[in-house]
Amino acid sequence: MIWTICLTMGVCFVVLLYLQLRYARTMIAVRREQFNEGVLRSLDAASRNLERNETMLYLQDVVGLYGDSLDMYSSSYGMDITMTGMRTFQRRIRNAYIYEREVLDEVILRVLYASGEKGFEERVDKDFLVQALRRSLRNNGIELEFHYRVFNSEGREVYRCPDYDPEGEDYSYSQTLFRNDPTGKMGVVSIHFPKLNRYVLEVANMIYLALLFTLFLFVTFLITVYLVVRQKRLTELKNDFINNMTHEFKTPISTISIAAQMLSDNKLQKSPDTYERLSGVIYGETKRLRYQVEKVLQMSLYDGGNIALKMQPLDANELIDSVVQTFNVKVVQNGGCLETNLDASNSMVKVDEMHFTNIIFNLMDNAVKYKRDDVSLELKVSTKSDSSNLYIQVEDNGIGIQKDDLKRVFDKFYRVHTGNTHNVKGFGLGLAYVHKMVSLHHGTIKVSSELGKGTRFMITLPLCKE
Repeated sequence: MIWTICLTMGVCFVVLLYLQLRYARTMIAVRREQFNEGVLRSLDAASRNLERNETMLYLQDVVGLYGDSLDMYSSSYGMDITMTGMRTFQRRIRNAYIYEREVLDEVILRVLYASGEKGFEERVDKDFLVQALRRSLRNNGIELEFHYRVFNSEGREVYRCPDYDPEGEDYSYSQTLFRNDPTGKMGVVSIHFPKLNRYVLEVANMIYLALLFTLFLFVTFLITVYLVVRQKRLTELKNDFINNMTHEFKTPISTISIAAQMLSDNKLQKSPDTYERLSGVIYGETKRLRYQVEKVLQMSLYDGGNIALKMQPLDANELIDSVVQTFNVKVVQNGGCLETNLDASNSMVKVDEMHFTNIIFNLMDNAVKYKRDDVSLELKVSTKSDSSNLYIQVEDNGIGIQKDDLKRVFDKFYRVHTGNTHNVKGFGLGLAYVHKMVSLHHGTIKVSSELGKGTRFMITLPLCKE
């Protein structure tokens, strides 16, 4: 059920992210298309206004030529003509045409002739062109700052705006100037908008904000799923720990119970040897129970940070040798052999003696617990050193550890599966204890293993500084 819900929620989040992203792209595309259409309309209008401006300027000269005739005409008819704005100008043109019917033909011919005599640079009124562009863009709802360049028919740049900025010129707009003229008399104006991308993306700001929050929720959902799965795994480990602890406590309790019953049974004849043997069994099993309880309590103290180490300079080779001498009896009892190569030239380290010996004992004890049944146990303990570190290696030829388990062997309560839950006794605290104590000694521990061939632990500790 958990994985089904997670998969459903994950798919929903992905689809929602995709739809929001697609909607944002659509809005951006529509905004850019509208902007492009507006700019092209504005350029077309500005080009036409530039041509009209050239014609109007010439017509003003024509009006000046026929001014006297118009005055004579108006005087003869007793008319009072006022010269205000475009309306008065149009009236004078109309009156000039009425007075001389062929004046329009002459105007057209003279405009074409005058434009043919002037160079392209002279024909382009920069101020008028900029004003026409700005006015046309504003009429199409575009208030962005723009930069422009003007080229002649040969592609040579003629003008550019004084504060020209090349930013954004890779996306520019062009328009032909004087397009009704011969090709050699035409020109091109090119404009671009440095802040175009920002302007286009503004339309999707809210969508991107929603996309960001959706992505944040998705990440939060992933973290929640991770925590749920992790908690589920931890619960399974704790349940396994409780099962193992129950099994570990059950055996010594049963042994103590049987020994106590034998001592209290009056029907059995008890010799001094019997009392000594039964009391020894009770004492041994009680000691075993106390050891298991202490182990659990110590891990609680380590997790709470309430442990105080008695650090002092000690010879690691001597400490390891003493542990090996004691532990060798257990190895021999299990039909194995223990080999030592304490070759470290400098083995002085600053450690807590009790915990350091416990580290070595736990690693060797694991080798005995996880030995193979088909071969004799071979356990090797060695040391070496360099200028700054001491290296301690504990290697065996046991059952080995699978790759999936290697990452978790130092986790508290975790026990490597060997087919039978209780065929190897323990709480899954030994290696967790080792890892914790090595870290508190400012060292590191690494494990490498091959299933069916054995396991190697490598401890690195800093040497004492002289």
